[in-house]
Amino acid sequence: MHSTADRIERDSMGELKVPAGALWGAQTQRAVNNFPISGRRMPRAFIRAVALIKQAAAGANEQLGLLEPALSGAIAAAAQAVAEGRHDEQFPIDVFQTGSGTSTNMNANEVIAHLAVAAGVKVHPNDHVNMGQSSNDVIPTAIHVSAALLLREQLLPALAHVASTLATREKELADVVKTGRTHLMDAMPVTLAQELSGWRVQIEHGAARLRAVEPRLLQLAQGGTAVGTGINAHPDFAAAFCKQLAKLTGIAFQPADNCFEAMSSQDCAVELSGQLKTLAVSLLKISNDLRWMNSGPLAGLGEIALPALQPGSSIMPGKVNPVIPEAMAMVAAEVIGNDAAITIAGQSGNFQLNVMLPLVAWNLLESLRLLANCSRLLADSAIAGFKVNRARLTEALERNPILVTALNPVIGYEKGAAIAKRAYAEGKSVREMAAAMTDLPADELARLLDPAELAKGGIKGGTSGGG
Repeated sequence: MHSTADRIERDSMGELKVPAGALWGAQTQRAVNNFPISGRRMPRAFIRAVALIKQAAAGANEQLGLLEPALSGAIAAAAQAVAEGRHDEQFPIDVFQTGSGTSTNMNANEVIAHLAVAAGVKVHPNDHVNMGQSSNDVIPTAIHVSAALLLREQLLPALAHVASTLATREKELADVVKTGRTHLMDAMPVTLAQELSGWRVQIEHGAARLRAVEPRLLQLAQGGTAVGTGINAHPDFAAAFCKQLAKLTGIAFQPADNCFEAMSSQDCAVELSGQLKTLAVSLLKISNDLRWMNSGPLAGLGEIALPALQPGSSIMPGKVNPVIPEAMAMVAAEVIGNDAAITIAGQSGNFQLNVMLPLVAWNLLESLRLLANCSRLLADSAIAGFKVNRARLTEALERNPILVTALNPVIGYEKGAAIAKRAYAEGKSVREMAAAMTDLPADELARLLDPAELAKGGIKGGTSGGG
C-alpha cells in the first residue's frame, strides 16, 4: 500500500509499516487500515479538544509529582501545537472506528509523543502522554469540551447576532402593518415588527435552552479512567486536571459528579442535541416564513424582497430564489437527522461504556458548526437586507375581509360574518360593505377598522348595536 518511503513501527501486536513522514505510530496505522469506511475524519474541534486534554493532563500530573517537568513541558508544547491546528493532517482515522474512540486517543498520544521526541525529549505515548487516562474517559471528556467550546465561541455569539439583527429590523419596521395569517389564510393585522419579534424570541429562547445545558456539559468524565473507578489515576487528578483545562480554555470545567454516569451514558450529549434540534426547528420556521413572504414576486405574496444574491435558474432569465433560507432549511433538516443518530447512539451505553462515542462527537459538533455558520448567513444575507413592498401590504390589508372581526363587539358575530362574505364576493372593502349594511358613521368605521390600531389588540368597539 505504501511506497518505499515507509518505516517500521511496533506496538503490542507486532510490527507495522507506517508512512515515513507520518507523526503517528502503529496503533494509528492499524486503525487507518481497519476502517476505510467514510473518508470522514474526526472534526477539527474534536482534535483540538483531545489535544487540550493532553496538555491539561500533563500539567496536572506534573503538579501531582507524577511527571517530570521536562516531560510535562514537552507534552504540553506538542499538544498546544496540535490544539492550534498545526498538525491536522496527522489525524487520518475514520469517524466510523472503534466505538470507544480508542484509535483517536492513541492517534493523539502517538503524534504528541513523536513531536516531543523530535524536540529532544524521550516521551512515551502511553506511559507519559496518556498518564492517568484511558480512552474511556478521554473521549467522553473530549465530546463535552469540544461541544462547550463550539457553543461558547461560535453558536451562542451567532444567535446573539441573529437576535440583534432582528431587533434592529423591528425598530426600522415598527410602522409597517400587514395582514396576519393563520392556517395560511388571512387573519387580523399585525405589524411587521410584531412578526419579527416572534422570531427574535424564538432565537433568544433557543439560546437560553442551550445555556441551560451547560451545568451538565461542563462536568467531565476525566479521572474515571477505564471503568469509572479511577484506576491508575491519582485521587486528586480529576480536580487538578479541570483546573488546568479551565486555565487553557477560560471555561470553568468541573469533575463529573459521578464518573460511572459520565462514561457509561451520553445523556448530556443527547440533551444538547435535543436543544439544537429545537433551535433548528425555530430557524426552519423563520426561514419558511421568509420564503413565503418573498414568494412571487407577482404570483406569490410578494410582501418582501430578499437580497438578490445569485441567478436562480439555468433556463429562466431573471429568476432569483431565496437561497439563504433554503440553505438554512437544509441545515435544519441535517441537524434533525443528526439528533436522531445521537439519540440512537445515546442508548448504546453497555454497562460501563458507551460504544458509539465517535458518532456522537461527529454529529453533535456538526450540528453546532452548521447552525452557527448558517445562522449568521441568515441574519446578514436575508434578514438584514430584505426590502418591504409597502404598496402590496396596504392593498392586501384594504381588501382583507377578516378586518370585520373588529366590529364584533358593536354589531355581533353573525352580522360581521355576513358583511365579510358579501365584501369578499363583491370584491369590496369591509369598510365599504359595513357602511352599506350598518348605520355606523363613516368616522366610526374608520376608527374601528384602522389596521394600525387593530394591530395593537384590545377591544375597539362598544356595546352591540347598529343596523
